Amino acid sequence: TRAMRALDGCVLLVDAVEEFQIMTEVRLRVALDEFVKPVCYINKFDRLIKELKMDPNAIQQKLLRIINKFNEIVQTYGADEIKNEWTINAGGGEVAFGSALDRWGFTLPMLAKKGLTLPKILEMYQNGELEKLQEMLPLSEAILGMAVHKIPDPQKHQPRRIPHIWKGDPESVMGKNMLAVDANGPLVICISNVIIDPQAGVISTGRVFSGTIRRGDNLNLIGAEKVAKAQQVSIYMGAYREIVEEIPAGNIVALLGLTDARAGETIIGDELLGDAVPFESIKYVSDPVLTIAVEPKKPTDLPKLIDAMQKMSIQDPNLVTTINQETGEYLMAGMGELHLEIAVKDLKSQHNLDIIQSEPTVVYRETIREEVGPFMGKSPNKHNRVFFTFKPLDNKIVQLIRSGEINEIMSPSKIEEVLKEKAGWSTREARSVFAINENANVLIDTTVGIQGLREVKQHISGGFQWALADGPLAGETVRGVLIDMVDIKLHEDPVHRGPAQMMPAVRGALFAGLLSGNPTLLEPISLISVRVPAAEMGNVTGLLSRKRGSIRSVEQEGPIVNIQGMVPVAETLGISQEMRAATSGTAFWQMTFDHYAPVPDSMLPDLVKKIRTRKGMDPTPPKASDYIVRE
Repeated sequence: TRAMRALDGCVLLVDAVEEFQIMTEVRLRVALDEFVKPVCYINKFDRLIKELKMDPNAIQQKLLRIINKFNEIVQTYGADEIKNEWTINAGGGEVAFGSALDRWGFTLPMLAKKGLTLPKILEMYQNGELEKLQEMLPLSEAILGMAVHKIPDPQKHQPRRIPHIWKGDPESVMGKNMLAVDANGPLVICISNVIIDPQAGVISTGRVFSGTIRRGDNLNLIGAEKVAKAQQVSIYMGAYREIVEEIPAGNIVALLGLTDARAGETIIGDELLGDAVPFESIKYVSDPVLTIAVEPKKPTDLPKLIDAMQKMSIQDPNLVTTINQETGEYLMAGMGELHLEIAVKDLKSQHNLDIIQSEPTVVYRETIREEVGPFMGKSPNKHNRVFFTFKPLDNKIVQLIRSGEINEIMSPSKIEEVLKEKAGWSTREARSVFAINENANVLIDTTVGIQGLREVKQHISGGFQWALADGPLAGETVRGVLIDMVDIKLHEDPVHRGPAQMMPAVRGALFAGLLSGNPTLLEPISLISVRVPAAEMGNVTGLLSRKRGSIRSVEQEGPIVNIQGMVPVAETLGISQEMRAATSGTAFWQMTFDHYAPVPDSMLPDLVKKIRTRKGMDPTPPKASDYIVRE
């Protein structure tokens, strides 16, 4: 996902036997969202011949089904200007076929040039002429040729991509130079990946969108608000880095010296200071939905564990590592059981740590279901009062925030434009946005003529973020709430309205409102896709039903049935063994996070108590009256 930001085109890998799976479609949709032109390589061609023993007609039907599915997704999710342009045609060389295991492959133009046909390839396999096939149809020629001839070059494609991944003014200095891919313009780089090399340290990889990067250049990190120096400039040659003196716009660069850079960071030269608009945040296909606690078996390894967790979270932004200040637990949150298993394995093998881990726990979110308020917050010195109303946030706006189309670093005018165009807000409503939380919460200000409000804006925003990071119901992050600041009374002396006064006032009022608005927990729901013989279909649907799941679609492909459904992440812990047992090991399945949904009311009280107990909190959640204050 992160790599897409740096690319103009990509090769989508599809399994010839399993065809399109959940993650295959997800990756293609990410490419379309990032305006990265995809071509297709259909792998494991050898299995169609050796295992399934398919004849040429059956193989053609199967491959055509994959190509049609690819084009269907492009037509459905692609922008209007690319829907027809980016559909693939095997005859045009936009699809490669082959076997990575046996090291041969072809495109149809390549096959015609060599004078070969599909029946002839099958015949060569049957006659044991694999070496001859590898010589005539080298896989590298097929894929590299397709990439060279069918993926657009930066000079042509970058000007088309910029409006989709950067929301600044195209007539600004930064915009004009990126659209022109100007190597002589001001420097603009977007970091797409950060890795920790044992010898070199932090290596930041990104795309040069404008200007030329040279060793020793001053680099301004917009997001981190830091300045660094390019200690080394390298270009990738395959998997290896070659040190060079400079790299111009349109290329991918590897930089040393950016210890504070993270994936998605925008880097600019000194010429753009004060005028630069950062790139849109990178959109990840999943949220962290499971958490484990880890600790070293030897207490002396604790500093080593903290260092290792920090490095892993830098390299993998989807792995969130935190320390629970109340319980002292060292927590890792990931996208699923497999993601966390790999992280634990890396801690043991790459960092030589002997650790103890807890059972995975699900990451929930808190929200409200009713419109309530106003509720007053009073500062500790009793000199300041702030009043808020609360209601559930429209799901359209939740999606706009989660997809990165609205965020805190955008200009107020851009936020106003998006809310008016895509959420149907009026000009007055859109201009009232006061703060935005990355977990899809919005604070608006409908007060009029309040003196000193500008001076305390940062304190109010800080209290807003503080309260919503750990909600009052179960200490989980709050999601999907629209909070309206309807009135505020400030002390005339700035000394009496500092952060120590305003932040607790805001937090207290927010907790009162959240606990009064019929609060609930949201649980993560996974999309599951299962391929299974038709005879085992009942066992799969029965298992999903027992897991509080629902069936979305069932499609038959010969003797195989594709079942798609939704299942709560909490019910998927250990599902691997149950699925194998239910289907005698014949099922093949994939899961990915899809959305959040309210926990059933019948389960809510026990779940809240369980979460609070695990976190070392009082098992009984607080009441709204604990936070409601009167004049």
